[in-house]
Amino acid sequence: MTSLTASAAEPANPLLQPGLPPFHYPPFDQIKDTHFAPAFEQSMAAELTEVEAIAGRSEPPTFENTLVALERAGQSFARVNRVFSSLSGAHSNDALRAIETAMAPKLAAQSDAIRLNGRLFARIDTLHHQRGQLGLDPESQRLLERTHIDFVRAGARLSEAEKTRLKAMNAELASLETTFKQNIQKETNASVVIVERRADLAGLPANEIATAEAAATAEKQPGKFALRLLNTSGQPALSSLENRALRERIQRASVSRSGRGGEFDNRAVVARLARLRADRAALLGYASHAAYQLEVQTAATVGAVNKLLAELAPPAVANARREAADMQAIIDREKGGFQLAAWDWDFYSEKVRRERYAFDGAQLKPYFELNRVLIDGVFHAATLLYGVTFKERRDLPVYEPSVRAFEVFDADGSPLTIFLADLFARPSKRGGAWMNTYTDQSRLLGTKPVIGNHLNIPQPAAGEPALLTFDEVTTLFHEFGHALHGMFSAVNYPRFSGTHVPRDFVEYPSQVNEMWATWPEVLKNYAKHHQTGAPMPAALLAKVEAARKFTQGFATTEYLAASLLDQAWHQLKSDQVPAADRVLAFEAAALQRAGVDFQPVPPRYRSTYFAHVFSSGYSAGYYSYLWSEVLDADSVEWFKQHGGLTRQNGDHFRRTLLSRGGSADAMELFRSFRGAEPDVKPLLKRRGLDGARGTD
Repeated sequence: MTSLTASAAEPANPLLQPGLPPFHYPPFDQIKDTHFAPAFEQSMAAELTEVEAIAGRSEPPTFENTLVALERAGQSFARVNRVFSSLSGAHSNDALRAIETAMAPKLAAQSDAIRLNGRLFARIDTLHHQRGQLGLDPESQRLLERTHIDFVRAGARLSEAEKTRLKAMNAELASLETTFKQNIQKETNASVVIVERRADLAGLPANEIATAEAAATAEKQPGKFALRLLNTSGQPALSSLENRALRERIQRASVSRSGRGGEFDNRAVVARLARLRADRAALLGYASHAAYQLEVQTAATVGAVNKLLAELAPPAVANARREAADMQAIIDREKGGFQLAAWDWDFYSEKVRRERYAFDGAQLKPYFELNRVLIDGVFHAATLLYGVTFKERRDLPVYEPSVRAFEVFDADGSPLTIFLADLFARPSKRGGAWMNTYTDQSRLLGTKPVIGNHLNIPQPAAGEPALLTFDEVTTLFHEFGHALHGMFSAVNYPRFSGTHVPRDFVEYPSQVNEMWATWPEVLKNYAKHHQTGAPMPAALLAKVEAARKFTQGFATTEYLAASLLDQAWHQLKSDQVPAADRVLAFEAAALQRAGVDFQPVPPRYRSTYFAHVFSSGYSAGYYSYLWSEVLDADSVEWFKQHGGLTRQNGDHFRRTLLSRGGSADAMELFRSFRGAEPDVKPLLKRRGLDGARGTD
């Protein structure tokens, strides 16, 4: 087996070197903040020189001297940019944020300098006209077609005056998206809720109280307790805190982030982003930003997305109202004297679970110790399904002490990838959970993937185990599904590597991987009490399964509300975009029009901290989780019908879909795996939207 070895001589700028062989692994121990600016400058200049050489060739264009040459160009810049974007999300600081702010318009200009290069596009356009006579293999044919589409959508056919206007828009958009992202992180860190008295934390588990006490000390408020916020509207502590006033305080702090004035207010940023995106779409010939974005997704049209969301919203809200009625009954029986509010939902849903299913979510956490879930759960399932094995590499440098590196080996023992597990929350990390690549797989370039998963699991107090909620367990399996998509990539061109697929398809493989979290053979291997090692009782798992549909109304409604909000912003024409002081009113009106303005269930993300759509590439695409879930639920049925967790099934999924990346049409890949068109019925059943209430 090949192993990674570092060069004895430290390069002047490690970012401009290939990295540690054979994976081009970033030498994090050598990388300093001061390396990024010169690395960007040099690598970007080199890319433009390479591209200009392609555009300026005197000989006629061929697939090799134009398309393949473009795929090879700019690899140094791509490496620098991947490392920087990963660190700016996972472990940022003031220096990196300043670089990010300065670089945002420059990166937009770099893309424009390539995509709006008239001579380069002329060569691509010529080849596109000749595509039927070039004798290309299917992946090469797709590369030509997708590259041509990329350039046209980027504005290659605009006049020079229009290109100048477009460049200015792209630069401003890039700067605004960076500002939005940084404002959220700063505001979330500043919005930590300080609690004076331990008694006010009644109901919170002892280990979480200890974590809050340590967090307050870190905030220079010893003797108090600090509850840090996650990026979503809901907050984990709301499910257990008995103090209703504190629950309300936490919820209000959460949903008002970056929308209540002050230096981190995002309302003006949201309004300007929406207007600029609408202006750009119009310049490029589209009715709206949503129409522009959806053209290259599997949904294809605004109408298709609107239809999906409109059909699911009424039954979802109806389910949520039934759930709310069940909780209100408990409040009234306890003579609470109040109407259920958003800050009560998690607390009283736990009471319903305990009453109806004799189940308390807190009963699960002792069985979900992080290391066991990762090694004996996530990795174990991948070994059973795909034959891959894992070896922790403590000799590899990492960018933060809690990050863990694993070398992954294929079934035949050959090195497959390096996987980084960055699982704990910290002030330097943005909210949410995500996967990224440091190196893309490509046969053309001879590169193997380096992949990271990033979560925001609360860091336990010193000496305490990290015990997960069931949602966190599911998220761990979900993100590793993305990682597998990148690990198993076996394509020629970096343009199609791993998760470089339509946005509304990218979540599909990761959602499929969630199924193994509760698969009996996997669950029994990792769900063991962290103190006694006793397996989770079968009766407890049965209660989990019975309770899963409860609050599906909430889960679906909060998700749909965010998706509908995303579409409301991005289906606007420029003159319809509200001013900054009307952003929150626009949001409220949009939710009301869509029929999802149910006060106890706020959107998963409000506009002012909706990073997915205003800074992370999911604009007009947040619906994609649900769109992908149609495919996911149908695929889960396929696995169950074909014997479940077997190597034969795993190899089939890998061969027909995971390994193909974006090298073929996404729905063709689905049909190749599934052997049929997708069926929506499994999703409706899973979400409790099939008209059946089920039995208690």
